[in-house]
Parts: sequence; structure tokens; C-alpha cells
Amino acid sequence: MRIAHLTTIDMSLALLLSTELEVDVAAGHEVFGLSAPGRYVTGIESLGVTHVPLNALTRSWNLRQDAAAFRDLVRTLRSLDLDVLHTHNPKTGVMGRIAGRLAGIPVVVNTCHGLWARPEDRLRKRAFVYGAEALAIRFSDYEFFQNAADRDTLRRFLKPGRHEVVGNGVDLERFHPSPEGRRRVREELGLTHDDLLVGTIGRRVREKGLVEFAEVAARLGDRATFVWVGPEDGPDTHISDPHEDAVRFLGERSDMEDVYSAIDVFVLASHREGFSRASMEAAACGVAMVLTDIRGCREIGTHDEHVLLVPVNDPQALGHAVERLLKDALLRRRLGAAARKRATAAFDQRVVARRSLETYAQVRSPGRRWPRARPHGDDDTRRPILGVAQGPPPGAPDRNR
Repeated sequence: MRIAHLTTIDMSLALLLSTELEVDVAAGHEVFGLSAPGRYVTGIESLGVTHVPLNALTRSWNLRQDAAAFRDLVRTLRSLDLDVLHTHNPKTGVMGRIAGRLAGIPVVVNTCHGLWARPEDRLRKRAFVYGAEALAIRFSDYEFFQNAADRDTLRRFLKPGRHEVVGNGVDLERFHPSPEGRRRVREELGLTHDDLLVGTIGRRVREKGLVEFAEVAARLGDRATFVWVGPEDGPDTHISDPHEDAVRFLGERSDMEDVYSAIDVFVLASHREGFSRASMEAAACGVAMVLTDIRGCREIGTHDEHVLLVPVNDPQALGHAVERLLKDALLRRRLGAAARKRATAAFDQRVVARRSLETYAQVRSPGRRWPRARPHGDDDTRRPILGVAQGPPPGAPDRNR
């Protein structure tokens, strides 16, 4: 099959979908990654994926620019002669599902990585977001959701038997506890074996809990070192002194499996998440965690069993939870071990990727062409994919796993 994954920026293809791209390539499919071009293109293509640049595409909404980007997207999709288009991210999820159907692609699938409107947002924003999703759903064959809350929010717009909650996952072959990585990173940071390190991973932006994390760092800085790992994201990345000085901003790194292993307490004070990838990676590395009690974080684990959950936008509660872990090494070890066990059982991205491939075959309509002859001359064009017989849509009930 000729499969394309569409995201807004190349970073999403490289960091969020790399395992899914690898699985598609390993299964023998011709895989394309569509996004605005950037510095991650080389890494994407090293996976055996053809990157197709969409130069007019941006993350922000602009009616005139988005209209031009949409026309370019439709032309690009038509030129690729695809069997499957899998859309991701809020903006490209909406634009891509509509463009994919207009381009005549046989199968259009979308993954909701997190609705970009929260229940507490203004009615105007929620109406726009839910309305756009409701429209786009009409143009897709199947909808994946990373958490049940988002599925439930949009349930009245979904097609029966054409949606499921698949969760999310990470590369468990890469993310695991690394004593050597812990030693190396801590030496780099000038920390001894007994020094405590608190870290958060993500874009340096306020909605990731930048202000709350900095306030906690200022209050507990005499007990631990606080680091933020991740790139700046737009103008809203700075906080007032003296809080900013309490955090060491390390920027973006490529050795994240070692960084997680070096951390004693992982914190994510985010205001909005689809299904927190950083938290899954931390769990896979066996790190004790403090997360905000929001959809996309609650799925990581149960409070006081796998993680500690605190109210969103509450630096005092966040500080109490972090302090509790800094004082109690046994609690850190217990939560870290439980999180690691849950990650190995529930957060394997290869399982999610294989489910996508199965779905591409299951949801096709009998009257559509499927698939085209392969370039290398393989005449067996109706072989099952991953053991799934190719036939009419199964009409299976909604799965929540």
C-alpha cells in the first residue's frame, strides 16, 4: 500500500510517529510523511519514509493562508495516488480528512491526539473546535482516539462501528531504565549520586505548566535541582525573576532515554494533553511522577499507585506532591516500579501501529480500488495485512483499550 501520514510540522512525524512509520515501512508499505519542512526531515527519511513538504502549512490559524495551504494539500494528495491517508494533529486532522476525500483517497483515517478545547474553555472556542471536528468526521472512514474523554465528547458525531480508543504508546525498546545513562547525564549536570533531580519534558510554553513548575522550583530549590528539557515554542516562554533562575533550561536533547533515567522525580504540570507521551516515556524508564489530574494524564496511571495526581494550575498542590517524593525514597521506588510495570503492559506504540494497519484493511468499502499493483511487480494484491482478512467493514463495536 501507499500510506501517507499527515501532520502540521515535521517534528510531529519525527518525535510522535517515528515508531508507527517504522512499523509501516517494515510491513513492506510505501510510506510518505507530509508536513511543513524543517530540521527533522533528514531523520524522517532515514526511516525509509519519503517526506513531502507542504510549504504553505502553518500551526496557527489564518483564513487566507489556510485556504492556500488547503488547495496545495489537495493537489499534493492527488499527485501521490495514495491508498491510505492517516491524519494527525488538530489542524491537519480537520483539513486533511476533507482534502483526502476530495482527492479521492480510498481510505482516510484520523487519530485524535487530544482535542484542543477543554470543558472550561469559552463556549465560542468549544463550538469552533467541536464543530470543525464534527464536520471533518463526516469525511473520514475511521476515528482513533487516544483517550476516552475525547471520544465521549464527540460521540454524537461519530459513525457507529467506525471509531475506537486505542490509547497511545512509546518505543519500549528505547525507553527503559539505564544506570549508565543516569550516571552520564548526572555527571554532565554536576550532580552526585545522592543529589536529587526533578525534571519536566516538553515544549517550553505556559500551557505545559511552565509557571507552576518554576514556582515549585523556587520553593524547593534547596532540596533538589530542577531542569526543563525541551525547545522554546513561541513568544510565551519566559517567566519573571526570581522563579526563572530556579530552573535550569537544558533545551532540546536527543538522549531522552538517559535523561529520564537521570531524573528522580518527573513532573508534568500541563493544562492540556491528549495522552502524555513524555509521561509514558518516564513511566517506561521507571521514574516516579507527579502529573496534573487532567485527561491525557489520568490515563498514565492511578493516583498513589502508579503516579501522584494534583489539580491543574495549582502550584501549591504541585509543590506538596513533589516535596512528598523528595522526602520519601521508598515511595519514589514504589511508584517508579509500578509505573514501569504498567508501561510495559499498556504503552507499546508498536501495538498501536499494528492496529492502524489492521484498520486500513478493515474499513475499506467493497467498491473501492484496493490496493494497486506494487511497483516491484508483486501480483498478489489481495494478501491480508498482519493476518487480517481484507473484506467489507466489520461493523465491530467500539473498543476501549
